[in-house]
Amino acid sequence: MTLQNAQQQVDEWIKTVGVRYFSELTNMAILTEEVGELARIMARKYGDQSFKESDKDKNMADEMADVLWVLICLANQTGVDLTEALQKNFEKKNIRDAERHQNNDKLKS
Repeated sequence: MTLQNAQQQVDEWIKTVGVRYFSELTNMAILTEEVGELARIMARKYGDQSFKESDKDKNMADEMADVLWVLICLANQTGVDLTEALQKNFEKKNIRDAERHQNNDKLKS
């Protein structure tokens, strides 16, 4: 699935099953909530916190998909082509970080 295809599929689902998009502000709040849920799982799996009983059934891949879903909704609502945005972001990083990471002593093994 491409980013463009994902944006189209989410839009179709929203308009048929989901009835309509939530407002951009509501979706921003939902995105924040979903990132928080992912962070909680990661803190328990990779960090120093232990799993609570209520978190043991949480699925990190599903939480990442929830984050991506809401991000795609926001992109659709605001007219952002995620394929184009990601390509431009790579270009920016290639120029800005061409030597930056290679010269960072903290990243050397």
